[in-house]
Amino acid sequence: MDPVAPPGSPAARLLGVPVPEAAPPRSLIGFYWHFARQARALFLALFAAGFVVALLDLAIPVFIGQVVGLLERYGPEGIWAQAGWTLAGMAALLLVARPLAILCQNLVTQQGIIPGVTSMIRWQSHWHVVRQGLPFFQEDFAGRIANRVMQSGPALRESVVQSVNAVWYILVYGTGAVLTLAATDARLALPILCWFVLYATLLRLIVPRMRDRARKASEARSALTGRVVDSYTNITTVKLFARAEQEDAHVREALERLNRDFGSQTRLVTLNGLLLSTLNAALLVSTGALAIWLWSRGEIPLAVVAAALPMAWQIANISGWVAMNVAGIFENIGVVQEAMGSIAVPPTAPDPPGAVPLAVTQGAIHFDHVRFGYGQPPEDVLHGRRGAVLDGFDLAIAPGERVGLVGHSGAGKTTAINLLLRFFAPEAGRILVDGQDIGGVTQESLRAAIGVVTQDTALLHRSIRDNIRYGRPDATEAEVEAAARGAEAHGFIAQLSDWRGRTGYDAHVGERGVKLSGGQRQRIAIARVLLKDAPILVLDEATSALDSEVEAAIQESLDRLMAGKTVIAIAHRLSTLQRMDRLVVLDHGRVAEQGTHAQLLALGGVYAKLWQRQSGGFIGA
Repeated sequence: MDPVAPPGSPAARLLGVPVPEAAPPRSLIGFYWHFARQARALFLALFAAGFVVALLDLAIPVFIGQVVGLLERYGPEGIWAQAGWTLAGMAALLLVARPLAILCQNLVTQQGIIPGVTSMIRWQSHWHVVRQGLPFFQEDFAGRIANRVMQSGPALRESVVQSVNAVWYILVYGTGAVLTLAATDARLALPILCWFVLYATLLRLIVPRMRDRARKASEARSALTGRVVDSYTNITTVKLFARAEQEDAHVREALERLNRDFGSQTRLVTLNGLLLSTLNAALLVSTGALAIWLWSRGEIPLAVVAAALPMAWQIANISGWVAMNVAGIFENIGVVQEAMGSIAVPPTAPDPPGAVPLAVTQGAIHFDHVRFGYGQPPEDVLHGRRGAVLDGFDLAIAPGERVGLVGHSGAGKTTAINLLLRFFAPEAGRILVDGQDIGGVTQESLRAAIGVVTQDTALLHRSIRDNIRYGRPDATEAEVEAAARGAEAHGFIAQLSDWRGRTGYDAHVGERGVKLSGGQRQRIAIARVLLKDAPILVLDEATSALDSEVEAAIQESLDRLMAGKTVIAIAHRLSTLQRMDRLVVLDHGRVAEQGTHAQLLALGGVYAKLWQRQSGGFIGA
């Protein structure tokens, strides 16, 4: 997927369908229509095929009645001579027309809707979700979000397909049966009409409760998935702290909730089945008794009795099928409603209207009196509570200047970087790059102009080559290898292999790169940024996972990486920042001191105290 592809571009299309600009509506009907209208030709074809199949199924009990009537009229001697062509026509409809109609229905459903519509819904849901702001993902389980994206497609598709089929069978078959029987004797339609009223009442009472319970069960299922994935993702922590039993309890609690909510849903399904089977039995008995009574009085022919009984039986069977489908429909609707919590969400960090691409010509950066406190109001300070992380933060960085940010943990160093990358927006003040307020530029163009190596380097579960090439997808094999050599990574890459026998740059690194050491992951990250070659460079503890020998070995590469770029570096190990042009000391969200390493030591202020507290080159985290 091209992460910067606009909704209508070829890269954003799947099966020729572009991604709509806006996220799906938050209303249930609007959410369904948002996706169904994009495949309306398929659903109209399904509607038409379902209508034809329902009509042909209605013809079966009518044919049975006609056959009985013809046998009664012509007897064994004249049946073939007098009614042969009529019987042949019925046989042709059943042998040719009905299988063809069912084939068309299955082709539309199984070859068009199931693969195409399901993939389209999943793709567009993922497309919108992955573009949400960073806080969206920080506030939920990744497993639950993924489960909602994956389940939304099949659930929405099945509920629409089942609804179309159920509507046609009830309307076409039920209405046709009433009209067919009423045409002979209006009294024969009374059992079916009474059944319809009671059936509708049953659905009216059961269906809303089924929908609500299905939604609760779906929410519980997603919560369970989230907890299980969270345990698996952090399996190293689980093992290190010997917390398998605690994780068991954490998952078991979610599983018990799912079992409770799902049991509540299935109990309602069981009750619905009992009531429906009783209602259907009453329909069959009353229709048969009434038809036999009318025949015994000579008011209807035997052929009508022969048609009425299978018609009532088929209505009973279809009602059971529809009821089972209704349970499935509302179970799927519950899944869709629950999935809407992650999919039908307005963008949490959208580009402003009229946003333009950032044009970096020199790389000057200016934090202009920035305030940010992760939503904490300024009055917190007046009441003695923790105030803004950054408050009145003002810093100008010249083009090509290398600046190191220094300060205690919580001083605001990483927050300043997150604001520069626009993961969050300043509550006051602004940030300028070459005189352009980054609040008015596209996020993709901003982040394309900034190369970042972070303290917590997580790689994609792909090959080494793919991870390095993520910095520049069009890079050649030679450029990928050159970047790896520049990051002192080529040597260990050549020795790598995975459990499928892939070696070197083809070897996969495991989820979040767990198969590599911290230093190896960081060197891959440095190679990725070397390949990206962005004009602004951010190093957030870029060498924290490297031992001193390896750090010294790649220092020359880092110097080449920083050459001609505007650099902001963060490090607790202050010795790694001595090569910076300027050190900026943050304290309580403001610039407390700035200057070279020697100047700040001579000043005897905050930086000098930090330096004195270091042991082995580190300060307390």
